[in-house]
Amino acid sequence: MTSDPTVLVAGDTLVDFVPERPGPPGDAGGYQPKFGGSGANVALALDRIGASPLFWTRLATDDFGDFLRSHLDDSTIPDEFVVPDPDARTTLAVVTHDEFGDRSFTFYREDGADTRLQTGTVPDETLDAVSWVHTTGVTESAEPSRSATLELQARASERCTVSLDPNWRPELWESHHEFRAVIRGSLEAVDVVKATPEDLAAAGFEHDDPEQLARDVVDHGPHTVVLTMGDEGALCYGTDVSPVAGLGRHPGYDVDVVDTTGAGDAFLAAFIAALTNGVRDVEDALSLANAAGAVATTQAGAVSALTGFEQIRQFHDEIPWAV
Repeated sequence: MTSDPTVLVAGDTLVDFVPERPGPPGDAGGYQPKFGGSGANVALALDRIGASPLFWTRLATDDFGDFLRSHLDDSTIPDEFVVPDPDARTTLAVVTHDEFGDRSFTFYREDGADTRLQTGTVPDETLDAVSWVHTTGVTESAEPSRSATLELQARASERCTVSLDPNWRPELWESHHEFRAVIRGSLEAVDVVKATPEDLAAAGFEHDDPEQLARDVVDHGPHTVVLTMGDEGALCYGTDVSPVAGLGRHPGYDVDVVDTTGAGDAFLAAFIAALTNGVRDVEDALSLANAAGAVATTQAGAVSALTGFEQIRQFHDEIPWAV
């Protein structure tokens, strides 16, 4: 079991309102508030699988913010960079499910705490002490969090591995053009990209062949690109300097899907945990990641189902950090 955090996650924490059943709001029954956010899901998933990170986020001090903080208080994530913001609101995301459990979001974000990250909050000493910094495109979508995230990526890139999940959410951006410009501009400071083909298409990378799509992104700076492709599993391509050099694929696992919210975040958490704990076989890393992602889909809410690394063992027995 890891002890001192070797990973810093920087990103958004928000409330997902998850419906009782699929369909439009009038047919979905009641809605239950769940812990959520692209960055928060990765941080809490890392904690749940025994690889607790540092987490830089910003929380409103309203009732929803207290709800989110209670989940962090129940974790082993240090609160050093969990910044209270009495002048903000908690961003809310209303989730809609289709018949297959796939989701879409409607965001209520005016004055949201996740948009108010401040440059320089994480000192260089912290970046010197960790081996990995993970960032999300969600906090790149609005100022001042955009500048704060880009500044963190730039400083961290001189010290450790930097990852990015572009996380294309159309409602959070002014336009495709803005998303493309910001995401492509940040790739110079990023080593690892985890994305869906849809994320990359919005950023201006399009190819029918997933391997060539990953290679196209690598040409813009990162040394490792991981594609999550739903029922088609996942693909990873790494250059010679990547810790998982070469091409790897994994088909994923069959589970009864209830809610895909946060599945990619759980996948990414396990992938980061694998690489920061010495996994260098790309298929092993993808197997671990797909196992975490599969578990996360079996209950409503982003990380509700992922309560420990033992659940991963039903799919992948060897977990290097669980010792």
